[in-house]
Amino acid sequence: MTHLWSRRAFLSVAGGGALLAGTPPAGADAGPAHGAGEVHDAMRAVWRGLLLGGGFSATAEPFRSRLAELGQEAGGWAAAMAPAPGSLWPDQDFTTDPEMMAQSFYRLRTMAEAYVREGTGLTGDAALLSALLRGLDHLHTRVYHAGQVRYGNWYCWQIGAPQALLDVCVLLYEELSAARRAEYCAAVDHFVPDSAVASYSGTSTGANRVDLCRVLALRGVVGADPAKTALARDALAPVFPYVTSGDGLYRDGSFVQHTWVPYTGTYGAVLLGGLGLLFALLRGTPWQVTDPAARIVLDAVEGAWAPFLFNGLVMDAVSGRAVSRGLTASDPRRIQADDHTRGHAVLAGILLLAEGAGEAERARWRGLVKGWSARDYYSRPLADRTLGLSSLARLAEVEADSSVGALPEPVGHRLFSSMDRATHRRPQWAASLSMASRRIAHYETGNGENLRGWHTGSGMLVWWGSSYGNGQYSDAFWPTVDPYRLPGTTVARKALADGAGGDWGASRPDAVWVGGTTDGEFASVGQHLRGLGSTLQARKSWFFLADTILCLGAGIRASDGVAVESVVDNRNLGASGTHALTVGGVVQPAVPGWSAAFPAPGWAHLAGFGGYVLHGPGAFRALREARTGRWSEVNRGGSTTALTRRYLTLWYDHGTDPSGAGYAYQMLPGATAERTAARAATPGWHSVLTNTEAVQGVSVPSLGFTGANFWRAAVAGPLEANAPCSVTVRERADGTATVCVADPARALTALTLLWDRPVEQVLSGPPSLLSTATGSRLRLGFGNLTSTAGAGQEVVVRLG
Repeated sequence: MTHLWSRRAFLSVAGGGALLAGTPPAGADAGPAHGAGEVHDAMRAVWRGLLLGGGFSATAEPFRSRLAELGQEAGGWAAAMAPAPGSLWPDQDFTTDPEMMAQSFYRLRTMAEAYVREGTGLTGDAALLSALLRGLDHLHTRVYHAGQVRYGNWYCWQIGAPQALLDVCVLLYEELSAARRAEYCAAVDHFVPDSAVASYSGTSTGANRVDLCRVLALRGVVGADPAKTALARDALAPVFPYVTSGDGLYRDGSFVQHTWVPYTGTYGAVLLGGLGLLFALLRGTPWQVTDPAARIVLDAVEGAWAPFLFNGLVMDAVSGRAVSRGLTASDPRRIQADDHTRGHAVLAGILLLAEGAGEAERARWRGLVKGWSARDYYSRPLADRTLGLSSLARLAEVEADSSVGALPEPVGHRLFSSMDRATHRRPQWAASLSMASRRIAHYETGNGENLRGWHTGSGMLVWWGSSYGNGQYSDAFWPTVDPYRLPGTTVARKALADGAGGDWGASRPDAVWVGGTTDGEFASVGQHLRGLGSTLQARKSWFFLADTILCLGAGIRASDGVAVESVVDNRNLGASGTHALTVGGVVQPAVPGWSAAFPAPGWAHLAGFGGYVLHGPGAFRALREARTGRWSEVNRGGSTTALTRRYLTLWYDHGTDPSGAGYAYQMLPGATAERTAARAATPGWHSVLTNTEAVQGVSVPSLGFTGANFWRAAVAGPLEANAPCSVTVRERADGTATVCVADPARALTALTLLWDRPVEQVLSGPPSLLSTATGSRLRLGFGNLTSTAGAGQEVVVRLG
């Protein structure tokens, strides 16, 4: 029999070339395994390595400081521990709130980590061990034991507490008596029975299912129970296949959790990291994951996660209510979480998953991670205090590996029809778009979080430059921005209550036409907008091009007795920003409180960011303001400290109860004032073919681009459709053209598209293409598109 866990394999999954100084590789060379006990001993050693990381010196920065901080934190928890009937710490009363119980276990895990790590000042400390054992026994006696009736948030009982408890059991395995371990395992069995994964439904799906499998796997490891370990592996199987509704990964790269919420950046990161850990734990054992469908997860690294990563951050469009978790009231370290810290966790997860990928994928992913890390000038990953030391070690190892070249940002357009999101990536900037439909919520609130994210799905369009603006949504944006003026949105300024629309993705509009088409570089995207808590309706379209996003609005109407606005942009200027705003060649005042209206067509430029060409109709407005807010206003667990940030807002005011209002503008990220003025002075650069409630379309001859979103049968320049659809046409220099067609509403049983352009031959098309006619114009006849999930149908033709 071959060695189950060679030292090399153990060090590989542990994330480094050598174990943490002072942490002996107990069980790393397990030798021939003759029984389940020996196998689980080896697996316990692997998990210990995964938790602690390796390949770094405890005396080198940033690890020396982080280890010292860990020791100080653990020592503080030990000193403050005061066991009482309803708490282990005075500020963690778990009598009615199980989150306090879970938090108590997290503190014990921190203490255990400080006990076993070198460099913490508490390594092997007898008093710390005594406090740990006292704390474990107290929580077991008072709350987390077999027979205890569950109350409050299920997550605390089935994922939060048992994961932390089992991690402690692995770290302190030799210090815990067999009787203690058996009692703790019995408690886990009580709260996380086998039935927790019997059905792939409810709270046992997607990232939650992966978390539950982690609990079961570690329960098997700590209790040397092969049946539990096998169950953990088998229960992963439903996570892998693509889904067509509900939680999980979709073929188009979407990732949904809570049925209605795009969650690539947080729950998706949990799934990514959790699977990486479990694959590493089970690799080489009798329970190794061999399901061919697991390949889907590996494909998703570049298909699902990479499109939402930019310069080390993960875009807020796919982070759900986590965007409101900036600074918590209970964190004594005052560490802020944001899009960058969430992104760093995804990067570490990719590195872990890479260890189970093929050599070519592993090398590419490491190059991508190195590039993202190197470009994150705003928030250096190795200075991220939210990262665990094991994740930090993985990122540090890649940074130090001279054989790994940093790869550039991926460039292209990705449309995620199954979660109403889009990303547009150019060589010098990137953008993301958030929409909502019957399938996807306007926003998610729950557990008192993200209380004012109401209008995220109303067309929020955000963007970052390659070397500027990377803190735009990181720097206290969510507690200080006007929640009725999120960039890109059209909103009725009707006052909404915190959490309006309901918890857990309940705020879904009665709209189905949401989506678009893309050739992989440019795109036509549209949204039938129905406002949250208002009568607002609008047709919004975005045409994503080489150096601009061309935005159209039509049919904007409401009857709520309040003003309706379309926000061109709302830039966070920081605590004291005075970035110059130039409108039509004239620099405007930089004093907070200044506001003015300007005639359209016109142009504006904001120094340090980019330009805007405002085509009208009517005037556009500009405002400078200093806004003060608190994290506690958007998240009940947030800090109450007042924060003030300055904003520059551009918007169209459609007036009270508009009937058929519209807008047209271009956004040019990174453009100079001169280039912005030149674009405004070149009306022939593009043509708005039509901007009505029937169809919105544009043409840009220099790019060979024509795009149209048909809300019903209509004509847009050279394009004519007999039913609602989205169309993107790209003419190429080689005499071919690509025609992309989609059914965003997922309702068409037949579609005929006419393109008034001579076409010699249809070179290729999808199975849905049933008939074609070429000659002086192109006629395409499509069959049933309802099963295409809004995906584009691509036809390639040779031009006449």
